Amino acid sequence: DETVRGMKAMRVRCEESWSFCYSKQRNVATAKAAPDEPGDLWTWTALDADTKLIVSYLIGGRDAGYSAAFIDDVADRLANRVQLTTDGLKAYLEAVEGAFGADVDLCPACEALRRGAASSGLLQLGRMHRHLQDAR
Repeated sequence: DETVRGMKAMRVRCEESWSFCYSKQRNVATAKAAPDEPGDLWTWTALDADTKLIVSYLIGGRDAGYSAAFIDDVADRLANRVQLTTDGLKAYLEAVEGAFGADVDLCPACEALRRGAASSGLLQLGRMHRHLQDAR
């Protein structure tokens, strides 16, 4: 926790990976002798795309609260403006705005870009904020 601070990364990729503890969430109700918190878990990771260093990780749910905690930690570890790429999970949008303000280049649909579904993915968060306000 103390070592990965003040990073000067250029590109950071954020992802979530699904797993489960004891049983899948849909089977928790019928699980025998389940531990205190069984069910779905998500591992949130932020990876420096150039060095492959894990900037931050978090294990928990896949919602706005976990997204905010994760992105806040990512922002605290970086020393400069970065290009932040995500899979387009809606929970990232407000979390990124709260943690970075307009001091980030956000690409919220990287998966779609890799598949060629979008023509342009690099958006400055200031423009993204306008889209969020219009959507409300």
